[in-house]
Amino acid sequence: MTEVKDPGLKAFIAETEQFYPPDAVNLSIAEQRACYDAMCAHFLKPYPDGVSAKDLDVFGVPVRHYTPSTPLPGTLIVYAHGGGYVVGGLESHDDVCAEIADFSGCEVVSIDYRMAPEHIFPAAVDDCWTVYKWAAERAERIVLAGDSAGAKLSASIAIKARDEGVGHVAGQVLIYGAYGVEPEGGSYDTMANAPGLTTEDVKFYSEIYFGKRPNPNWNNKLARPLLETDFSGLAPAFIVAAELDPLLDDSVRYADVLNAAGVKAELRTEPDLIHGYLRARHMSEPAAESFIAICKAVKGFCHGGG
Repeated sequence: MTEVKDPGLKAFIAETEQFYPPDAVNLSIAEQRACYDAMCAHFLKPYPDGVSAKDLDVFGVPVRHYTPSTPLPGTLIVYAHGGGYVVGGLESHDDVCAEIADFSGCEVVSIDYRMAPEHIFPAAVDDCWTVYKWAAERAERIVLAGDSAGAKLSASIAIKARDEGVGHVAGQVLIYGAYGVEPEGGSYDTMANAPGLTTEDVKFYSEIYFGKRPNPNWNNKLARPLLETDFSGLAPAFIVAAELDPLLDDSVRYADVLNAAGVKAELRTEPDLIHGYLRARHMSEPAAESFIAICKAVKGFCHGGG
């Protein structure tokens, strides 16, 4: 069932659809981005007191660097935004990153990676890796965080950082991501028409990011982290899944393979929430509670927990 019970979340869905219709994938890419930007602007909240931000260029990759009033030294949170690799940017998750910086007491760097269809895989991974290496030169500990497409990017960077021995990933906070489960069966069937994201949406975004099959991108572990055959030595993870989301099984599976490899991975499932609920955190009590749990996990990794 995909019935939404929380009144705050129902109101959030109604307001979202005023700007970003459920069939947005049928619009042109330019129209999708315009709708998404308008929707994000509608929900945007002011920064918490004491948080400041400045835009930087990291070897050609735009980033936004958030600083709380008294930042924890030696730690950076590197955040990759969601949006199906097609929409979003520094503005779409501006307040989310500012609030994470405030709660954790740590600096946050948000990545404006290149998007599809103009730039398909591995462009987004390459941009995130560029920023990660820059961060690793400036911080003893890095926490990788991201939602949706950004969660997959963060998981990919954690794998690449381990493989290449670059920097120290203290933890990864992965929010309703897609990690490589084929989009059929399980939650892809039971939640096929869930509000916020449908199974057909997932297929659309996957083909834009990887390219149509057959394509070697589909077989690359940095595109689909579940294709990795050795998960040992990865950073501990806090994985969040919405149960009213076709991507639910991806999070369950990724937590399972990490734990089986001896990597501490905590899975938090949200029974009353949908894909994209971060933006509902000021309207919905379950979304607010989940966001607090996410911020606590980030803070814990920043301070050496996990």
